[in-house]
Amino acid sequence: MRLIVFADSHGNFRAVKEIFARNEDAPVFIFLGDGESDLERMRKAYPDKTILNVAGNCDYSSSAPDFGVFDAEGTKVFFTHGHNWGVKYTVERVFYKAKEVDAQIALFAHTHTRFYEYYDGVHILNPGSAALPRDGRRPCYAFIDITPRGIMCSHVEL
Repeated sequence: MRLIVFADSHGNFRAVKEIFARNEDAPVFIFLGDGESDLERMRKAYPDKTILNVAGNCDYSSSAPDFGVFDAEGTKVFFTHGHNWGVKYTVERVFYKAKEVDAQIALFAHTHTRFYEYYDGVHILNPGSAALPRDGRRPCYAFIDITPRGIMCSHVEL
């Protein structure tokens, strides 16, 4: 199963549209906040896709939750925007929450900086920003392949 993970589009609908167009075969898209209005248009365009999201700090008046847990064919995925989890300083709280809910994957955003680490049985991933990266690199998103042989995470530039 392939999961497409993206965040921080901040009104750049073109970037969101490009992510969906490049990944039409993917069954699941996880948006980690800050650009929820961009996502709503994609829900209408792709009604057959599973599209999950959480609220970011710039998603004003959002009714989306702060975090979610998704079962991807037996692999648990914990996901959040991260602004309420101290991710600008450490990923520790995200990691421990993933362990608490027995997740093998922990996803966060907010920093606009791509990140990946495998630690103590948990893949910890920030897809970076789809529109406004802060790491001097191109805008990007990520994919996660969950197979019987394991889990593979990778960043993709837009």
